Amino acid sequence: MNELTTDLKSLHEATLNNLKSSKADNTLRAYKSDFKDFGAFCTKHGLNSLPSEPKVVSLYLTHLSKNSKISTLRRRLVSISMVHKLKGHYLDTKHPIIVENLMGIRRVKGSIQKGKKPILINHLKSIINIIDQQKDDEIKKFRDKSIILIGFGGGFRRTEIISIDYEDLEFVSEGLKITIKRSKTDQFGEGMIKGLPYFANEIYCPVVNLKKWLEISKIKSGPIFRRFVKGSLLTDKRLTDQSVVLLMKKYLDLAGIENKNFAGHSLRSGFATVAAESGADERSIMAMTGHKTTQMVRRYIREANIFKNNALNKIKI
Repeated sequence: MNELTTDLKSLHEATLNNLKSSKADNTLRAYKSDFKDFGAFCTKHGLNSLPSEPKVVSLYLTHLSKNSKISTLRRRLVSISMVHKLKGHYLDTKHPIIVENLMGIRRVKGSIQKGKKPILINHLKSIINIIDQQKDDEIKKFRDKSIILIGFGGGFRRTEIISIDYEDLEFVSEGLKITIKRSKTDQFGEGMIKGLPYFANEIYCPVVNLKKWLEISKIKSGPIFRRFVKGSLLTDKRLTDQSVVLLMKKYLDLAGIENKNFAGHSLRSGFATVAAESGADERSIMAMTGHKTTQMVRRYIREANIFKNNALNKIKI
């Protein structure tokens, strides 16, 4: 009997570990952060957060709707539901009081989402030019240029950029192959390979700049984008994804470009937008960005062609 109890206990622990492993660490952190806010709301009003009930969740969503977007409400609902599942509780998120409330909020607020601005070609060139004008050591300049150019050229998420290791790179005659071991939409680590060809203009070429960065940094293994300490002393510590955002905003500011509406996602959306403007089809854009559905890519294409395919162009005044 004791053996059976021990087996069941170990199976229970293993199952919980499997449930946690089914989600990326960043996703789990987001769940916890969202649920913490829900918990604070419940504590303030004397309500139970775990286990909770649809009526309480609906009240929380109404509370959030005053200052939050519909997308935020949906994400919080997913987080609350997932924490309940991970803790062995059931929460009916399809209950009419939740569903109907969300529909009502959506009608009142509208559901249009204003995304962050994409980094376009003029922004990209301005960033690279301003980096070259800095009085920093060459080693810092090449690191920062490589981060921006690789991020844009490959349509990378910021977490993907800083996750690249030397072992993931393969320089070929056509350009550079980069193996992405895992990404937001590839939770099982199936991986994908992105190909970055050489640009005609070497100043803005991600492949050329990355080669120079690896040469000057003497990196032969491990993370390719690392932190500096005490000026220009390169460490073996991988940069954080937030570093990508801070670098980009820093150079936009130095270039005299308002950086408020730019974010880490701007490099990725910039690639997709510029590719769409240049006539690339959605399949080739998705092959580079790794998007699993066409919804977001079609939005980039639609926005890129807003003037090109504008009916007003047919009107002669």
